[in-house]
Amino acid sequence: MNGLQGKTALVTGASRGIGRDIARRLAADGALVAVHYGSSEAAAHDTVARIEKDGGRAFPVPAELGVPGDVETLFERLDRALLENGEEPAVDILVNNAGTSGSASVAEVTPELFDRLVAVNTKAPLFLVQHGLKRLRHGGRVINITSAAARVAFPESIAYAMTKGAVETLTRALAKDLGPRGVTVNSVAPGFVATDMNARRWSTPEGEAALASFSVFNRVGRPSDVADIVAFLASDASRWVTGQCIDATGGSML
Repeated sequence: MNGLQGKTALVTGASRGIGRDIARRLAADGALVAVHYGSSEAAAHDTVARIEKDGGRAFPVPAELGVPGDVETLFERLDRALLENGEEPAVDILVNNAGTSGSASVAEVTPELFDRLVAVNTKAPLFLVQHGLKRLRHGGRVINITSAAARVAFPESIAYAMTKGAVETLTRALAKDLGPRGVTVNSVAPGFVATDMNARRWSTPEGEAALASFSVFNRVGRPSDVADIVAFLASDASRWVTGQCIDATGGSML
């Protein structure tokens, strides 16, 4: 598939898990992919290597999110890398995938955990869009990865769920604001997916069976399940879809 040929995509948190599969799928569809990572340098380079082995184009962009100057640093490095790759400093597709988790009930959550979750999961996507606006081409795509935790009660991770709910609100506001530029803004809400973020939940047969039971397909989600939905939203086929949250839970808790 070459539906994204000539497009440039920035995928945050693309060194592992869902982000890695998103980066690989967008590259397979023809996009030049900026593989952002925070601390997992080796994993990011492995993602780039896999993309190049499959015939795609990609390069790594390091920048820790959730710290002062994070977004400015990311875009400075992105612009430089694009120029080094013979491309103008512009983006067609921004996938806000990077995130951090933290389990804590209302009785357990601390201000420090709350601030960290907000900084990475909510503040970073907002300002990534803000700083990316001058680089985002007409007809571009913004895709935010949220969570089913924003739609159903998830008291054991209350602050995490709050941050993802905020991003769904951000999605709708941006969709209306950026519509005149032909930019679509949507979010994708995964359920339980087999990544290292959820490893403690699914790494045993009993745990995997328990998580699989939530879905009508009786299995745990795969990163590629989410990546395929993102690829649709990044493509021209989704041009009439904006301000929406796509459920990517495999029919969990219907």
